[in-house]
Amino acid sequence: MNDADALISAMGKDARVRELAMSFLQETAQYRYTYHFSWMGRPIVQAPQDIMAMQELVWQIKPKCIIETGVAHGGSVVFYASMLELIGGEGVVIGVDVEIKPDNRRAIEAHPMAKRIQLVEGSSTDALVAERVRELVGSRGPVLVALDSNHTHDHVLRELEIYSPLVRAGSYVVVFDTTIEDMPEGLYPNRPWNKLNNPKTAVRQFLRNTPRFVIDERVQNRLQITVAMDGYLKCIAD
Repeated sequence: MNDADALISAMGKDARVRELAMSFLQETAQYRYTYHFSWMGRPIVQAPQDIMAMQELVWQIKPKCIIETGVAHGGSVVFYASMLELIGGEGVVIGVDVEIKPDNRRAIEAHPMAKRIQLVEGSSTDALVAERVRELVGSRGPVLVALDSNHTHDHVLRELEIYSPLVRAGSYVVVFDTTIEDMPEGLYPNRPWNKLNNPKTAVRQFLRNTPRFVIDERVQNRLQITVAMDGYLKCIAD
């Protein structure tokens, strides 16, 4: 273990640092912290720290296809497309959302990165939508998956079951908003997710049923401030 790895490991075990990071996420939630950033002109609705981690993964894996569930304003699909543009080649981003609002669709399709983006409208867990995604992926690989749509346990677990088979050893499925489980009860009013019903509970069940993925703790130990705690899932076997 080199000096950097030792420091990262020690930081990950530091309960006070972890407490401060979670406190930051909790206290800034009332100000909609993750809504205040954009990527190449599109709102990205993501923690900057996770954006940094994702660009590292994209550069490391050099995927030919990135699947993101949850398009929203399109910042994330534009972000992934821009990373693929930097890498070169024919890589594409497949963005899936139950509803892509017309204004957002127009902005995404008019964006300079649009040539690398394929939008699929419909629930990410719908059989026809899943089949369409598989058709678009085709023989492309490696595949990187980012899950950031409906945050209920059942929905995320079904997404994991559907899209994880597309990922091979060395790549990742990243599950966002796992920190819902670590936030106070009722922090998300008028939402169907809460403690005991969220992406982290889905991840725990998923990992009990598969030996193919493990939590890459080094990612979260480095970030500390992340909405995907225990959600960076590395594929370790085809």
